[in-house]
Amino acid sequence: MEMEAPGFWDDPDISNQKMKELKNLKDTVETVEGLESQYEDIEMLIEMGYEEEDASLVEDIRKELNEFVTSFEEIRVSALLSDEYDSNGAILKLNAGAGGTESCDWCSMLYRMYTRWAERKGFAVEVLDYLDGDEAGIKSVTFQVNGINAYGYLKSEKGVHRLVRISPFNAQGKRQTSFVSLDVMPDIEEDLDVEINEEDLRIDTYRSSGAGGQHINKTSSAIRITHLPTGIVVQCQNERSQFQNKDKAMQMLKAKLYMLKKEANAEKLSDIRGEVKEIGWGNQIRSYVMQPYTMVKDHRTNAETGNVDAVMDGAIDPFINAYLKWISIKEPSN
Repeated sequence: MEMEAPGFWDDPDISNQKMKELKNLKDTVETVEGLESQYEDIEMLIEMGYEEEDASLVEDIRKELNEFVTSFEEIRVSALLSDEYDSNGAILKLNAGAGGTESCDWCSMLYRMYTRWAERKGFAVEVLDYLDGDEAGIKSVTFQVNGINAYGYLKSEKGVHRLVRISPFNAQGKRQTSFVSLDVMPDIEEDLDVEINEEDLRIDTYRSSGAGGQHINKTSSAIRITHLPTGIVVQCQNERSQFQNKDKAMQMLKAKLYMLKKEANAEKLSDIRGEVKEIGWGNQIRSYVMQPYTMVKDHRTNAETGNVDAVMDGAIDPFINAYLKWISIKEPSN
């Protein structure tokens, strides 16, 4: 019998990716089957209510229906995650803008919001780089969110986030506006075909710092790589050695350059892709107003809520879902 030559399926990265895709498909099928069964149960409860004229079943039916609608909406939105790296993990980088301590505090609030969202989804969060604010909060933090479709969901969050509130750091109790930028890219494990010249890189080492936990090695093993032609800066300090930090930083740089190239191509194909543009302090995607009224509003989709506390506790799915629906309508047809 002729033996199959080693190749495609022998690559551990490909095999792992395929297994993740298979598990994701299996979970989707199970969810759909569960929805079908739940729909039949609701129909049966309604029929029982009519036959027995039992008004007490109304509350049970309403509860079942709400759960069904929530699950149905989740599966419907996940079907929109069809881009190349949507199923991958995500790497997020938060940077405090001008505004000193107030902006650093806003950066820490957003970091908490995304970690709480990840916990709700059952995703794991890993800190890659962390820089404390001078007095309070965070100047910048890079962290990885690991889970199926993490990038597909979180790509909606890329942009500038604006906070309006009465600052606890302002002795006069005045209302202040703060900005934090968020960059999001997929965690691409395979080796991308991205050409990088060593002459275009500036590589610096520095001492790890911040509240990254026990995996942050407090030695001069942290790595910062600057890609001079584009000005892209990537940093990593969570690995055990300088070599591991450099490998992870290079992986992030390649992913960032690859995504920039894709975005540039998309801009050439169509000028309606409004979200594909350089982030600037005048281009906030979302505003979070805490005083004199409470409102979180996405300026792309017009999705909004008055429950700021819930949003800051990680309830951002309505904004993510609205974005995915919005971008599916705006996508140019091939």
